[in-house]
Amino acid sequence: MNHHDQEGQRKRYYVAVGAGQVLEDSEAAAYELVIEATEEEKDGLKALFAELSSMDEAQMAHFHSSPYGSASLEEINRGYEGILKQIYALINRLGTEETKQHITSMKLDLGGLQG
Repeated sequence: MNHHDQEGQRKRYYVAVGAGQVLEDSEAAAYELVIEATEEEKDGLKALFAELSSMDEAQMAHFHSSPYGSASLEEINRGYEGILKQIYALINRLGTEETKQHITSMKLDLGGLQG
C-alpha cells in the first residue's frame, strides 16, 4: 500500500456544531451534519471549532471582567458570528447533499463565504 495516496482521500465525518465536534463514528455522539473531507479539511474545521470555543470563553470572561476590557461585547459577538459563518460555509462546501439542503434551509447569511 502506498501511504502517500491517503492524503487527498475523503472520508465521512459526523459534525456536531453545538458541541464543536467532528466525529469519525456516527454512534459516538449526537451529530447534526455529515461531511466528506480530507484529513486536512477535517483539521481545518476542528481549528475553527477551537477558535469558536475561545471566542465563547472571551464572551463569558467579558461578563466577569472589569469594564475596562479591550474588546467590546459587540466586537466579540461579531468575531463569534464570523467564525460560525466560516464553519457553516466549510460544512456546506464539504457536506453531503442532505447537509447542503439542511444548511440552505437554515437561511444563514454566509455572504461571500459560500463556494
